[in-house]
Amino acid sequence: MKNSVGIETINTYVGQTSLNIRSLFEARGLDIERFDNLKMDEKSVSLSCEDPVSFGVNAAKPIIDQLSEEEKNSIELVITSTESGLDFGKSLSTYIHDYLGLNRTCRLFEVKQACYGGTAAFQMASCFVASNATPGAKALVIATDSARTAAKHTYAEPSQGVASVAMLVSNQPDILELDFGANGYHGYEVMDTCRPKPDLEAGDSDLSLLSYLDCWEASYATYEKKVEGVDFQETFDYLAFHTPFAGMVKGAHRNLMRKYKKARPDAIEEDFQRRVVPSLKHCVKVGNVYSATAYLALCGLVDSAEIDDARRVGIFSYGSGCSSEFYSGVIYPHSRKKVAQMRIGDAVNRRHALSMEEYEHIIDLNMEWFFGIENKAVDLAGYEEIYEKQLQGQGYLVLKEVKGYHREYDWS
Repeated sequence: MKNSVGIETINTYVGQTSLNIRSLFEARGLDIERFDNLKMDEKSVSLSCEDPVSFGVNAAKPIIDQLSEEEKNSIELVITSTESGLDFGKSLSTYIHDYLGLNRTCRLFEVKQACYGGTAAFQMASCFVASNATPGAKALVIATDSARTAAKHTYAEPSQGVASVAMLVSNQPDILELDFGANGYHGYEVMDTCRPKPDLEAGDSDLSLLSYLDCWEASYATYEKKVEGVDFQETFDYLAFHTPFAGMVKGAHRNLMRKYKKARPDAIEEDFQRRVVPSLKHCVKVGNVYSATAYLALCGLVDSAEIDDARRVGIFSYGSGCSSEFYSGVIYPHSRKKVAQMRIGDAVNRRHALSMEEYEHIIDLNMEWFFGIENKAVDLAGYEEIYEKQLQGQGYLVLKEVKGYHREYDWS
């Protein structure tokens, strides 16, 4: 009997405010040619009453609310992945587990490897389910990250977003059924980007681009060696990439189309539009959300692709520093119907569009909420109207205050 494993349900929370990227370029006096290379439209921006915990809970709660009590109690593993942690020891999973009201017979922990973290958590959860150590057990994976606003006035600022993606992993893979064991991975030490201090993202953008491309080619080559009869263009109906910005994805796709298919520019563009563009639907409006980005791309793909039969998806995940993986799975017509129930596109479209003045004020407030806060209450000063419009009475989790390093939340 086939032992299926994969994503049963998926959802994302993209926050309540957004910023137009062209407006940011113009306000910062950045080179407009580089805007064209980014191929991005908007990015999500968090409020000071939001953090990686509240984002994670808000992504996962609609999933948990759909479960029966028996199904809810079958969750035996909660893994968070982030490079936006709030404590050196205590993981975000402990807060998220509590606010979701999950059974205490549960493993709680966190993984970190830059933007690869979400895939590390997902693969770990999938192996747990596939082991059948507890028949019927499920795992909850939550990738949640927020940009560091210290990137202000740099070319990194336009691409940096905030979001969380929650995935229920089980032996009922309604969203994505894994080709279990079909993985190619590649990793080595490189200082392309890092977060050496809570208020700093540092690195070499050119080196990061080269490392991403190197890992993409090497992890795919490993997959091809491992899985018999693979053809880059024919095996995968769709592709979803870790998407720091859409321009990087386009370059990565072009490189392998040239190498493996010797394709001409017009054929490469047609293939990109058909197999890759559906995955960019949400990414170009939310930005790079680190450990959650590959799965935001998957959400966009399932939400917008033509899925009239079983379709194989190749997924590439990259995390600076670095670790990478290319793996595959199958999506179905019912996958799209189930993702559509989460109304992700509606959530993206209902965000409040910030003016530059509002944006500057909000990121200045966010600078006060870096790692290590001991005692501080959230002050809505300067964005009360946004809070009332977007959050008040909507039942989202928001940060209320920090007391003795312990974070306390409430429902809006």
